[in-house]
Amino acid sequence: MYLPRSLVSHLYQHLVRDHHSFSPPVLILTALEPDALCACRILTALLKRDFIAHKIQPIAGYADLQRAGENMVQPMRIQQGGSGGVVVCLGVGGLVDMSSTLGLDIAMPGEDPSGGVEVWLIDARRPWNLGNVFAGDPVEMVLKETGGDVRSRLADVNKGQIQPTYKPGQGGIIVYDDGDIEDDLAAELEAYCGLKDMEDVEGLGDDSDDSGDESDRPETIDRERTSKKRKSWSDQEDGDIDSEDGISRPRQRRRSNSSGSIPSPSRPLANDSRKRRGSSDNSPPPSPPSQPPSPREGTQPSIHVLRRKLRRLSRKHDAVLRKYYALGTSYSEPISSLLYSLAEDLGREDNDLLWHAIVGVSSLELYGRSMTGVGISTALDSGGSAGWGGERGERIRQVLRDEVRRLNPPDPNDTSRENARGETSGVIPTTARSPTDNSIRLSPEPRFLLIRHWSLYDSMLHSPYLSSRLHIWSDVGRKRLHKLLAKMGVSLTQCKQSYTHMDMDLKRGLRQRLLTYAPMYGLDGLVPPAASAGRGREGWGFVRSWGWKACLSAVDVCVIVGALLEVGKSGVTPSETNKIWDRGNGEQRELVDNDGKMEGEEWVRRFWDAYDALDNIEALKHALPTAQHLHRAILRTGTSIIEKRQIRHLRAFRMAVVKEGPDVALFTHPGALTKLALWVGEAIAEQEREQRGKIGKSGRGTPLVMAGLNEARGVYVVVGTGGGGGVIDFQARAKRKVRLEEKAQAKEAKQAEKERKRKEREEREGEDGEGEDESEEEEEEEEESDDDDDDAEERGFARNKFGLAFQDVVDETNARVRVDSFETCVVEVKKEDLSGFLEALSTKAVLG
Repeated sequence: MYLPRSLVSHLYQHLVRDHHSFSPPVLILTALEPDALCACRILTALLKRDFIAHKIQPIAGYADLQRAGENMVQPMRIQQGGSGGVVVCLGVGGLVDMSSTLGLDIAMPGEDPSGGVEVWLIDARRPWNLGNVFAGDPVEMVLKETGGDVRSRLADVNKGQIQPTYKPGQGGIIVYDDGDIEDDLAAELEAYCGLKDMEDVEGLGDDSDDSGDESDRPETIDRERTSKKRKSWSDQEDGDIDSEDGISRPRQRRRSNSSGSIPSPSRPLANDSRKRRGSSDNSPPPSPPSQPPSPREGTQPSIHVLRRKLRRLSRKHDAVLRKYYALGTSYSEPISSLLYSLAEDLGREDNDLLWHAIVGVSSLELYGRSMTGVGISTALDSGGSAGWGGERGERIRQVLRDEVRRLNPPDPNDTSRENARGETSGVIPTTARSPTDNSIRLSPEPRFLLIRHWSLYDSMLHSPYLSSRLHIWSDVGRKRLHKLLAKMGVSLTQCKQSYTHMDMDLKRGLRQRLLTYAPMYGLDGLVPPAASAGRGREGWGFVRSWGWKACLSAVDVCVIVGALLEVGKSGVTPSETNKIWDRGNGEQRELVDNDGKMEGEEWVRRFWDAYDALDNIEALKHALPTAQHLHRAILRTGTSIIEKRQIRHLRAFRMAVVKEGPDVALFTHPGALTKLALWVGEAIAEQEREQRGKIGKSGRGTPLVMAGLNEARGVYVVVGTGGGGGVIDFQARAKRKVRLEEKAQAKEAKQAEKERKRKEREEREGEDGEGEDESEEEEEEEEESDDDDDDAEERGFARNKFGLAFQDVVDETNARVRVDSFETCVVEVKKEDLSGFLEALSTKAVLG
């Protein structure tokens, strides 16, 4: 089921009304990423104000999610002695069947499989698992047994969409829609419901006269989906145990269903459009599809004709679902923004919740998350921080700017000349207005890194945007940076001082000098344009003050929180390459587990450090050196990769491997490795743009695969990043709507002509009429298939398809691969299998 955006507060309001002191606490499962962290902060603030008990459980990956289902969610079921309750998933599980993952799909006949457990699924990753979106109503089974108020109760959910009359507390999977489901999934809804309506049609595949390929039949397709499981070396049933290293070596073409093997999030999952144990099985028997028109008036179509038409319709619907899952990964609205919309709908918004939403939205750029999946950004003309989502992302940020003005009006008693001058000239604020100032302000943030906490020189040097365009990894690039500073009239002595201690005249004129001289070096988007009546403050960033303690921008907070999640509070030094710091007992312990469970536990501890730091300015300031250390390592490692020519150019993508150097241990975390891959990817894209002009027309660069060695566990963490193209994706989306309207008009005219010819043919008798009808149907099916292919191509333009490519390689090879990340473009490969894995990957299509 899914909750429309217009009813975003419907479930929460019912929770507040029905909650009492004996109600079970709300269980919050949250991913280990800044956006989910900020969304969790917003939700827990709302729950605290309404005195609703809750428990937070960080989730490191799919195996951790399954363990949480077994140990925390299933005991909540009524069948197991629990009393039901609410489970909120933040950035967790949008790509998989949550009923089976959490164990809510097993029940005795006549029982509600969810046991009164209601799962609220809030995730920005796409594509959705359509089983979560259009199915998952467990009360259908109960209504089928009672039969009394079936129609009135089922009217609360219409084709998966929750209606305003729906009353929560009945259990099931409920997806929070940010608007994409209603706007973009009409064809998928029709296909999914059409296949579900065909489930009980008997004899659909029993026609022996049909000469169609058996592999194309819906039953065969469903069996193929059921068998699609990802391999994992931790599965002890999938192969023999190597006596030397204790690693399970899976046999070719074997699949497992252990905790280390996860259904493919980027493929049609098992039984997506068929019955699911304990839930979809128990729905009321659907009425059979309406009969197709007879070829001739007064003549009833034969059973053979009906079966053929049903099979053809079934193949058409299944093709729609396959194409949807094959579009590749993408990101929709950040979940922190969606949770802030919930607070707005409840009338609970304030500066703290607004700040968490701003930080969550700002974090997506650091990890390259856009409407085309994980990849470099191409939104260069907006200025400042390009951010997420092109036009749609800018609309969201504009709403946040309006909220900043509304919740932080100017103080009429504040007549400070410096503040007035800063608002009009666009000076970057570095201090608060007063000791009690905790306000949020708009700021013309340049695309520098931690400028308030570094020198101007270091901030520019470590900026991914500026590094790629000036070729900062080379001596020529450093000289270009020095020349830019010289033209701006800033000496190296001044710019290497702490920015807060720079000459005030230089700071006041910095933005104007950047606007004047940056375009000479191809840095048009380095700073946002000047504020005007027509454009407002488009492209401006956000800054918050904590009195005299600190003044940080939203991007600063994202960088610090990300470093806490990826490196930890204590950081990593070269001597600790194979060890982690256990803050519980002050001792070091080695990471020797093959399945990464101990590593995941350490990541969970880092989550709590980052969670506390979001509301503790002293903790944020204390973690600043960790963030600076991480980004120095990114610059060093990226420079080394480019200078030593360690980037291999393959047919479909570029490839680089990080396996030596002082900073290798830092890049065992997928988030840190993704940042390095984006830094190198920006550099490659800029080189291709200058040398061969590859990006000028297509709007996207070449994908990059980055592998980082985790020596302690003997694996490589592999990340696949796309080449950008998010803005063009929106342009194609607008063109697609116009094109579909034109096609619909042409189709109507063609259908009218066919109807006229059919009436003329109805007068004829014999078998020829039926043959001609069949020929026309096949022709219409081919035309619709071509239209669907064109539509899918436009929707999937430039999307990251590494998740699909990784799955294909796993299916075709014996490579020992572990997929545990919620990012489909992140996998772990055994050290010995990396070369074979990359060789097989080089033949796959990795970009839409």
